[in-house]
Amino acid sequence: MSLMGIDVGTTGCKAAVFTEDGQLLASAYREYDYRKPHPGWAEWDATEVWHHIKQVIRRAAQECAGDPIEALAVSSLGEALVPVTADREILGPSILNFDRRGEAFVDGLRERVSPERLYRINGNLWGNHYSLTKLIWLKTHQRSLYERADYFLLWGSFVPFMLGADPVVDSSLANRTMLFDLETETWSKELLGLADIDAGKLPRLVASGTVIGTVSAPMAEELGLPRDVSIVCGAHDQCATALGCGVIDEGRAVCGMGTFTCITPVFGRRRDTSAMLEQGLNTEHHAVPGKYVSFLYNQGGSIVKWFRDTFAGAEKQALSGPELYGKLFAEMPDGPSVLLVLPHFALTGPPGFIADSSGVIIGLKLDTPRGAVLKGILEGTMFYLRECVESLPKTEIEITSYRAVGGGSRADRWLQLCADIIGRPFTRPRITEAGALGAAIIAGVGTGRFPSYRAGIAAMVEPDRTFEPDEAEHRRYQGKFEHFKQLWPSMKAVLQAMAPPAPQ
Repeated sequence: MSLMGIDVGTTGCKAAVFTEDGQLLASAYREYDYRKPHPGWAEWDATEVWHHIKQVIRRAAQECAGDPIEALAVSSLGEALVPVTADREILGPSILNFDRRGEAFVDGLRERVSPERLYRINGNLWGNHYSLTKLIWLKTHQRSLYERADYFLLWGSFVPFMLGADPVVDSSLANRTMLFDLETETWSKELLGLADIDAGKLPRLVASGTVIGTVSAPMAEELGLPRDVSIVCGAHDQCATALGCGVIDEGRAVCGMGTFTCITPVFGRRRDTSAMLEQGLNTEHHAVPGKYVSFLYNQGGSIVKWFRDTFAGAEKQALSGPELYGKLFAEMPDGPSVLLVLPHFALTGPPGFIADSSGVIIGLKLDTPRGAVLKGILEGTMFYLRECVESLPKTEIEITSYRAVGGGSRADRWLQLCADIIGRPFTRPRITEAGALGAAIIAGVGTGRFPSYRAGIAAMVEPDRTFEPDEAEHRRYQGKFEHFKQLWPSMKAVLQAMAPPAPQ
């Protein structure tokens, strides 16, 4: 018997099937894009994305027909909600976290509930990248859709629901709505009351690893799955990714190199509220009981995709993804790039969550090759994260080593650059698509194949290669890092003046 993990990300979805000792039997991937119907908007056609998800499930199931799938779980991005009816009709698009709709409501919410009070309840900071402000926008501007929807489901809830499960969600994913009480692990009446959101429109809360149903007969037939495949409640993608590369102990962190470049440290107790607020760091339940995580991130992968589409459009048509990226990374010069990049191409992560800015590339000349542009982008995204990491001691969160996963981790030069800039070792596991593997481990724990998450990791996760920092390169990057830290303060006024107004 085998286990399926489904990973729904911002730019693509993957279904992968594993044996109980971590061998990859089959996988399938589909890329998609978001729509921008108005300036500042970013949304998925939920029906189209669901179609892609079904395609990857069907393809992966076909490839492992001789090893029947026993259970599946879903790892998904947070924040984005899908409006559905109780009989599984999709009612509208899914608004993504960097969509600017809802910004106008943030100041009013902050006046009613202080940042300190919000953090004690929810472990997050006021911002427009959570589900709450999007729900307020829908209730204000698309009232009929809001009222027609029986549920607003995060994608980790929506996919199991469409497969036949109950509408439920785990704590890690529920936290991304900004409507969850971190201490009681329930929907917060106080936060729901801020916008008069009906709790009945949200999924029921259960623990990650809970069996929540079986794949329905019509879905099993359509997707080529065995009858009665167990559906297990999964987790937020960053938490599932941590599981899938074995990061469950303090001192260790994931560096997820997908659409978002995200560093996820693990810790065992809630940290001081004032210190976490100062650094713009959230607190979220890990999929593993008794553990917490936080996120330091930017949209590094999205910026690399922008570079690919802008600078290598012709090659994109002729080469496969791995071949194209291999060619582009091979063009990067040795040593630090001559360029300095401010990676504000989209909403930034902590500490500032800056929306009113834009990307900056400094140092361009007529003879600047595109390889230098790509390397400058990678350096900029890692400088941003290094600045965040160097603030962690104030919160008593420590990172001594990193596990690197996601599509970007397959590029040796990118991983070496990460180690050189951060100054810590980066280890790549054998399976780099750790979101899907983490979901499969959750499925195995939920169905009793593994007695614990630690046992599941021991059975399925295996390190591959460690990239040690080159001390000489680390010293060379120090001066460039100091220049990077001056970019945003020195250009803030100009970039903010150029930013388009937030959509109403």
